[in-house]
Amino acid sequence: MELNEASISRRTLLRGAALAAVLVPFGVSLASCAAPGGGGGGTAPKGEVTADNPFGVAANTKVDAVIFDGGYGVDYVENAAKIMQGNHDGVEAKVSPSTKIAQELQPRFVGGNPPDLVDNSGANSIGWNTILDQLEELDEVLEANNLEGEKISDTLYDGVKAPGTFDGRFVALNYVMTVYGIWYSASLFQQNGFTVPTSWQDLKALGEAAKAKGKYLFLWGKEAATYYQTMVVDSAVIQSGDDVRLPLENLEEGCWSHPTIQGILTILHDLIQSGYVKPGGGGTQFTQAQSQWSLDQEALLYPSGSWIENEMKKQTADDFQMTGIAELPLDGNQTTPKGTMRAEAGEPFIVPSKAKNPAGGKELLRTMLSKENATYFAKEKLAPTIVKGTVPEDGFGSTALVSQTKLLEAAAGNVFTIKSFNLYGMNSDQLPIWNSFLDGKMSVEEITKQLQDLTDKVRNDDSVTKIEIK
Repeated sequence: MELNEASISRRTLLRGAALAAVLVPFGVSLASCAAPGGGGGGTAPKGEVTADNPFGVAANTKVDAVIFDGGYGVDYVENAAKIMQGNHDGVEAKVSPSTKIAQELQPRFVGGNPPDLVDNSGANSIGWNTILDQLEELDEVLEANNLEGEKISDTLYDGVKAPGTFDGRFVALNYVMTVYGIWYSASLFQQNGFTVPTSWQDLKALGEAAKAKGKYLFLWGKEAATYYQTMVVDSAVIQSGDDVRLPLENLEEGCWSHPTIQGILTILHDLIQSGYVKPGGGGTQFTQAQSQWSLDQEALLYPSGSWIENEMKKQTADDFQMTGIAELPLDGNQTTPKGTMRAEAGEPFIVPSKAKNPAGGKELLRTMLSKENATYFAKEKLAPTIVKGTVPEDGFGSTALVSQTKLLEAAAGNVFTIKSFNLYGMNSDQLPIWNSFLDGKMSVEEITKQLQDLTDKVRNDDSVTKIEIK
């Protein structure tokens, strides 16, 4: 939220989620190339609106979906497409995988012929600030009944609209409930007597213990270097709350110089200089690096969104017992409630207003939100969707999925999101900065300046529409 170039999601980056990159320069806005959304300007025939067809999908029409092919793949949308086709006469839903959403779809947005449904995820996703006024509002999807006859909004976790709401408009439905954390092998820790860290203060001793066993504390791959930015920022928010989060979210001057961020960066820099971070990640493809962690077990810890288990399930050692913990506070004096963590709905699905068949895009989304399809996703991807009640207590045999449930329960609603990096498409510029820092070629002062310069560039660019984040 994932990567390969296919798999950065989410989120983050990657799956995510995802940290998004923007193909067009900041001074160019796609909004000037197409009419604003909201009107449902599709050219496909309209069908009769009924309880089983709430958006009026016409028979014998086509639905065009382009889905980010990252750590979650595209088969869960293909599964929903098959269900949908069985429910609507002659409807044909085409699901096309993509690892370069921005590069492939920005020309279609400009040309006025975007797909009916898009999973705008991955490192090469489209910057939200360029397309917000070209998207359908999706409230009616949540107001509709699911395939089982229940109102969709009543079947979802609380707060799922927040990540996809911009300036009061709900335009992106994030499908996967993503937990951001630090992942480790419970069996490896038990076999070697390693102690699971509870703050950044514990990492030096754990690094020493790892080195004594011929292992590293961390490693990374070039396309996923900003996973470490995510870990640093999230850890700082866990330590100091909105005092850190809001200045970063709103691109404030000096936001990267906050003492908590500086304290965490200093520890990370010391870990790198002490040789506890495997060198050479800047020249290593990210899934190869992740395999060095999950299969070869060369490093103890890896920061990622919860897509990591599914992404690496074919490259994970037997009896690995993948387990997640929340990202770490700086020390024992965090100002947020214990258990506070970053967790958010990821994999943002959008319906462009100028698509030929926006009704079909919404109907495919409705089908994805059925209990049937959400359970399929949870079982196949070992990750929960935003639909409640689809994961059994044993997590389908997944220790990682069980740990996610425990983390969410421990957080007791004290969860947060980070929007700005995705919103302004900053990831592509942040990647080389973090690759250099992790490779030991940059001081704390230098990375702080470069990240702040990038933030200042976006803030001072009048052509970029800013959105206040609270």
